[in-house]
Amino acid sequence: MFQPVLDPLAGSLGWSSLVAALPLVVFFVLLGVLRVQAWLSALAALASAVLVAVAAYGMPVGQSLNSAVLGALFGLFPIMWIVVNALWVYQMTVDTGHFETLRRSFGKLSDDQRLQAVIVAFCFGALLEALAGFGAPVAISSVMLIALGFQPFKAATVSLVANTAPVAFGAMGTPVITLSELTGLPLEDVSATVGRQTPLLAAVVPVLLVFLVDGRRGLRQTWWPALACGLSFAVAQFVTSNYLSVQLTDVVAALVSVGVLVLVMRTTNIPAPAHAPASAEDGGGAGSDDGPGSGSGGTDAGTGTGSAGTGTDTGTVTEVRDSRRAALNAYLPYAVIIVVFAVSQIPPVKAVLEKGAVLFDWPGLDVADPVTGKPAASTVFNFNWLPATGTMLLLSGLLTAALLVISPRVAVRSYGRTLHQLRWAILTVATVLALAYVMNLSGQTSTIGHFIAGAGPALAFLSPVLGWLGVAVTGSDTSANALFGILQVTAAKNSGYAPELLAAANSSGGVLGKMLSPQNLAIAAAATGLGGREPELLRKVVGWSLALLLLMCVLVFLQSTSVLGWMLLS
Repeated sequence: MFQPVLDPLAGSLGWSSLVAALPLVVFFVLLGVLRVQAWLSALAALASAVLVAVAAYGMPVGQSLNSAVLGALFGLFPIMWIVVNALWVYQMTVDTGHFETLRRSFGKLSDDQRLQAVIVAFCFGALLEALAGFGAPVAISSVMLIALGFQPFKAATVSLVANTAPVAFGAMGTPVITLSELTGLPLEDVSATVGRQTPLLAAVVPVLLVFLVDGRRGLRQTWWPALACGLSFAVAQFVTSNYLSVQLTDVVAALVSVGVLVLVMRTTNIPAPAHAPASAEDGGGAGSDDGPGSGSGGTDAGTGTGSAGTGTDTGTVTEVRDSRRAALNAYLPYAVIIVVFAVSQIPPVKAVLEKGAVLFDWPGLDVADPVTGKPAASTVFNFNWLPATGTMLLLSGLLTAALLVISPRVAVRSYGRTLHQLRWAILTVATVLALAYVMNLSGQTSTIGHFIAGAGPALAFLSPVLGWLGVAVTGSDTSANALFGILQVTAAKNSGYAPELLAAANSSGGVLGKMLSPQNLAIAAAATGLGGREPELLRKVVGWSLALLLLMCVLVFLQSTSVLGWMLLS
């Protein structure tokens, strides 16, 4: 059995940490600086990790390669198994026209663009994040906002900033599930802790969106509906992640928040902006009252608060009226998902499903924990094919196809289109997980974690920054959790912090790096026809990302002390 040591280089933890961090440096430099494709960057980093594992840590070549295989397999199942089937459900609604009906349904809820930004980018974006993730909410929300009359740059900015609070529970909880699987922490504990951090962002982001759209006037006139939406999302996210279902957290929160928002809008007199719509060329259509958040990051500065279906400079769009049955069919897939996951948690049903789980030691991989000497937990593979989240989503998709009378040919074609769209994401996630497993099992992650533990009291404050950096570079909270999850837990255990706190902080801080990631910036620019203006989008959102990150760092630090330590109690 191979047992790594923490300080293989001359007995120095510092020098060993520098060498152990080389694969991460390779990955971040290739991806973030040289703009190499994500899967190629991860592949180069994987090769570096294997080299360090063999040359510096003395890990047998066969075991290092075997750990990479196990990591890649974990990336495919259960992680991408979840993502593929979640996106398939969404793709079927697109191919059959039901998604367009849903889009119109959201657009008709309000003709005020400040509230449309909250409805589409935040509420509906969260629903898309729950089912798809991986950039889909930014792309789809941006296009929907433009169709409602937003200028392209503003649509992209709003969609990027909105795609924060739901990310940790995106793709049916994939980032949190990955974090739990890799660290060995109970899923309910990790989910509960994340669910006591990200709701703070949820309460703030809708208010920030109305400020981005219409400056200080937007805050004065629409702060209450925006705040009510954010608070209801926060409460629903907390309750669902702590007491109901990790997988359904964003689905429930999105539906609850839009319901509360509609109720508040119908009972509140919200004054409409008095100014004329701004053109794409002026310097700020709302006058001096706009504030710094409502201006453009380039040529687009208008708020364009026209009516739904009427653009600021595109003329009037003919309104399409959908029948009640068509609207119900548009919402049906999400209802099916909720029912399927709710039924799967009924004790007798859950017991039957759990019989379809096969737990076994990965053959040929004999690795001990560098501290305890016991067999490493991550060498055990859980092939829970029946109760897996991805399987429940596949069942939901089949039921949706039957209830909406979608032909098998269309359903299969949608599945093929989904696999084609995700082909590079599948390869990237598998390679990143292979990298994570090699670093974890060879001892590289433990070395870095023990070194970082020397930060002492500052560790809790800085832990969200590590997740933020990981997502800013990789574009994925799942990948950031795979890279740094065990590192955070190792550092926590060696510093006296609750491992659940720092593990959750990695994911919660990571969501704030999403709007800065080259992947999301490129998606937003492509969706809105702003190719080449990614640097402008970056300058527009970087300040908000850092401000919210500071808020998260303070929260985690206070949760590590007696001031807010009560938040972590059951």
